[in-house]
Amino acid sequence: MRGVRVVAAMEAAKGIVVLLAGFGVVELLHYGIEPVIDELVRHTHLNFASRYPRIFLDLLEDLSDQRLWGLAALAFGYASMRFIEAYGLWRERRWAEWFAVASGGLYIPFELYELAKGLSWLKLATLAINLAVVGYMSYALWLTIRSGGQRASSSLR
Repeated sequence: MRGVRVVAAMEAAKGIVVLLAGFGVVELLHYGIEPVIDELVRHTHLNFASRYPRIFLDLLEDLSDQRLWGLAALAFGYASMRFIEAYGLWRERRWAEWFAVASGGLYIPFELYELAKGLSWLKLATLAINLAVVGYMSYALWLTIRSGGQRASSSLR
């Protein structure tokens, strides 16, 4: 099923992005946060004396090694889940279809809440893509169940 493989590729891509972010956090542990802050100031030409950049700077300075290790562990755990889901979808496993529907559906209330706080094209696009993926995976799962566990070679191919 080509569509399920597209979803598998999307999940793998999300896993790669989060994995790279996790490696970035681990790099912060080795080199410290100060060089990152200095580079950010130099690159963006931000005035850290103003209110909003100062909030960001205070947040960065408050990061401890324990928090960074925690963020790295969360990133690697999340990436692992995305890779496992991508593998299961690519190999056409029913459990992965269930997992895709459940994990995608989990984000919908949060996306709706964010939309209620303020409308933006990014929020709308995120919700629309997630609804499309959850709907498609629900349909693929329904076809699998209806065919008695065998892949239906219907319009999804």
